[in-house]
Amino acid sequence: MATPPILTPEQRVAALAKAAEARTARAAIKVELKQGTLTVAAALESADPNVGKLKVIAMLESLPGLGKVKARKIMEEVGIADNRKIQGLGTQQKKTLLEHLAK
Repeated sequence: MATPPILTPEQRVAALAKAAEARTARAAIKVELKQGTLTVAAALESADPNVGKLKVIAMLESLPGLGKVKARKIMEEVGIADNRKIQGLGTQQKKTLLEHLAK
C-alpha cells in the first residue's frame, strides 16, 4: 500500500473541505433519485463528475422501493460488480440496467 502524500496543514484542510463537498453533492444526487426529480437514465448519461463517482449500488438503493437485497440482486442479474461506480459502466451495462429497471 502506498504511503499518503505529505501535505501542509493548509493543503490538508483544503483537501478535507473538497472531499466533504463531494460527499454532500453525492448525497444530494441520492435524494434527487429518491424523490424522483432525477431519473436513472439521466444519472447514467450525466456528465457531472459527482454522479460518475457514485457507486451503482448506492444509486440503486436510493431508488424508491429498492432496498439492499433487491439492488444486489439486480446488479448480479445485470452483471455489475459490487464496487463499480457509475462512470465505470459500459454502454451495454447501462442499457441492460435501464431495461431491467423498466420491468
